[in-house]
Parts: sequence; C-alpha cells; structure tokens
Amino acid sequence: MRNKESKDKSSSSIQIVCFKIGKEEYGVDILKVQEILNLPKITTLPKASEFILGVIDLRGKILPIVDLSKRFGIEVNRTSNATRSIVVKIKGKEVGLAIDSVSHVVKVESDDIEPPPAIVKGISGRYIVGIAKVSEEFVVILDIDQIFSASELSALEMSRKK
Repeated sequence: MRNKESKDKSSSSIQIVCFKIGKEEYGVDILKVQEILNLPKITTLPKASEFILGVIDLRGKILPIVDLSKRFGIEVNRTSNATRSIVVKIKGKEVGLAIDSVSHVVKVESDDIEPPPAIVKGISGRYIVGIAKVSEEFVVILDIDQIFSASELSALEMSRKK
C-alpha cells in the first residue's frame, strides 16, 4: 500500500477506456478517445511500417489504422468479431488503434495509479503512464502521445495522403 503523504490538493480521478490486446488489459484516458468503431475493411498500403495495417474511410476522411499488438510486439490470434478500432487524437492527428476488444470504462483515482516498474522504464516505459488495479486485475495505462516517434507520426500522416 502506498504511503499517503499529507496533500495540499485533493485527489483527482480520470476515466479510462479499457481494452484488451491478447490477454492483457490496457487503458487510455477517455479524453483522448474520439470514438470506438467496429473494424471495417482496411485498405493495405505498400511498404508501410509493419504495425500500420492500412487505412479506412471514416465519413470521407482517410484514417490510418495501427495494430497495437504489432506496435508492442504482442502475439495475438485475431479471429473474433470483437476486433475494434479506438480512434484517438495523437498530437493533433487522428489515428485508429486496432485492438482485440473494448472491455469497459472505469474511473480511477490518480493516487491508485502506480508508476511503471523501473524494469520497463526503457523504450517501452515511455508508452506507460502507470498501472492501476481495477477489480483485482491490473490495467496498463498508456500514454497515447508517446506511442509513436516524430518520424512514425510523419509516416502515419503520409499514409493519410496515399
């Protein structure tokens, strides 16, 4: 249990959209989520990065779709109709994140979010805000703005123009 120091500020909370990639539960701040879609037909792009599945037409706009399992190097077997895309805004650019399924939305107190363990503070650690315990399960909370480097964001932007 955390040592609760005296606080001058009241504890804040955030709402997290929880989703699964493989067997693990992840989450992103609901304020970063534009919408959640059934994954429609994806048009693949030649010579795109391995984690870019392709693009979709979202109400007349071209939206790149990124496979988070490939981005994070997680083996998954996608045969379910539950595959979804979470449309998020990353540094002003809309991107669809392909995930296995959306679980729920949960309110988490900031005090209940532990920082990532020191062992993951490397490259993968930059994606992680922290880890929250929700209903006896851990949810890895992602920092959606850190998932892609500047060059990868440029590649995503270029995929919108193809």
